[in-house]
Amino acid sequence: MSTLSHDPLSAIETIVVPRTSDLGGFEVRRALPSLQKRTVGPFVFLDQMGPAMLAAGHGIDVRPHPHIGLSTVTYLYEGAIVHRDGVGHVQTILPGEVNWMTAGRGIVHSERSSVESRAQPQALAGLQAWVALPKAQEETDPGFVHYGREQQAEAEGEGVRAQIIAGSLFGQTSSVRTLSPLFFGDVRMDAGARVQLPAEYEERAAYVTSGAVEIDGQVHEAGRLIVFKPGCPVELRAQGETRVALLGGEPLDGPRHVWWNFVSSSADRIAQARDEWTRDRFAQTVPGDETEYIPAPELKRL
Repeated sequence: MSTLSHDPLSAIETIVVPRTSDLGGFEVRRALPSLQKRTVGPFVFLDQMGPAMLAAGHGIDVRPHPHIGLSTVTYLYEGAIVHRDGVGHVQTILPGEVNWMTAGRGIVHSERSSVESRAQPQALAGLQAWVALPKAQEETDPGFVHYGREQQAEAEGEGVRAQIIAGSLFGQTSSVRTLSPLFFGDVRMDAGARVQLPAEYEERAAYVTSGAVEIDGQVHEAGRLIVFKPGCPVELRAQGETRVALLGGEPLDGPRHVWWNFVSSSADRIAQARDEWTRDRFAQTVPGDETEYIPAPELKRL
């Protein structure tokens, strides 16, 4: 669901109300892609996971599944998730760390709660984003890089604490290696604190994960993706303790097809990947997680 801003003086282009789904007591809100806003810069997908409290004996179990043509970005506020992939990486991600997986021509991975974390109740909350690869890198080698909390760039202001997840924001640059101009930041704001969002990138958005923000005299609550007009100055003012994700970048170098977990500038390439996964010809399994997998849906769009 989306709403459009009809105020010519407003910096807001679109407000997206995410679709919500329940994954067995674990709520996921999908802000991108939406019907009226498919991408923001190179970002083609944005999910908010939780917040949720998982009972002892329970956890997250995202079975092995494939990707092509994108990078996945996992960033947690609470909890822990174990990543395994077909290239051989095994990595536990904790709050404030960044898992950046590049699918390129194809990768298979799973995301699960560890045996240890299932032994007791656990909180889980965070974001997962997909960044479409530039056309020239769509068929690059698959890879994975984990960036620890100590590697993160930070910026602080009056009542504002920001971590630069990827790209450049507020004069700071993340150590995360990206293949396109973008920014992705986790910003925590005290009540009444203000943030000025630079207009250096053409496409920009803010996703409110908790609290609320005032923009152009209107208050926007948690669970809203606010997309801004190019070049317009933007000020966000926190209404109480607030957390927002800021994201965007330069427009993609052409349209992208998105089907299930596949992203490509070529519809034929997506059809090929779908056929390979359906016929068990994807040429990858996940070591230590070979007994299960997610089947491809029947031509279902995101």
